[in-house]
Amino acid sequence: MTTQLIKSSDRGYADHGWLKSFHSFSFADYHDPARMGFGALRVINEDKVAAGKGFGTHGHRDMEIISYVLSGELAHKDSMGNGEVGGANVGVIRPGDVQRMSAGTGVMHSEFNHAKDQTTHFLQIWIMPNERDIAPSYEQKHFDPASKRGKLRLVAANDGEAQAHGAVTIHADAKLYAGLFDGAEQADLALADGRLAYIHVVRGCLTVNGQDLTAGDALQVREAPRLTLTAGRDAEVLVFDLAA
Repeated sequence: MTTQLIKSSDRGYADHGWLKSFHSFSFADYHDPARMGFGALRVINEDKVAAGKGFGTHGHRDMEIISYVLSGELAHKDSMGNGEVGGANVGVIRPGDVQRMSAGTGVMHSEFNHAKDQTTHFLQIWIMPNERDIAPSYEQKHFDPASKRGKLRLVAANDGEAQAHGAVTIHADAKLYAGLFDGAEQADLALADGRLAYIHVVRGCLTVNGQDLTAGDALQVREAPRLTLTAGRDAEVLVFDLAA
């Protein structure tokens, strides 16, 4: 087993006034040749969006984009009709929601914090797809705290596994788990031969395979048969199981 600890303070950072963003991997003006991604995982941005502000309409293609709200709300609107009056999805995501947008052949969207007095704190995650030029699509599901308490809840996976476990579907050879851990709560996750694991602590403190992590820290793991998560203190964590 080989591991690499990425401290919260090692991430890129951008302060745009209305937006404060930490970049786990190279993004926009932050560029580090050693931090271009891990397996299919390309972006984890921890964003804080000021009240009444947001991202104007912009485009993506050939990327699986996941948004995970920690506090506040984020209103999403896109060229597929999501977020529009009468659209298929209301497009507002809140804590506990996992939103997936497959950009495919191309999609335009915007994200906005309409609150007058509350910052929106969320993670945006990009995963490279295993097929290009698919039709754009959107999915949003809620996972209540009880489903993540003391365990790793599968929240995103490829088609068959996502349907079997009630997760959102991503077009990538990847799985995303979310968990909440405190005190004696513990979880194990078996990894198939040759898989990579990326553990990102969203908040609190947690020990993973003997490595202590705090909010914003991440652990890259190669050649490990399993992950063991222990000693959580008000911890929320995302775990990625990725093809090498």
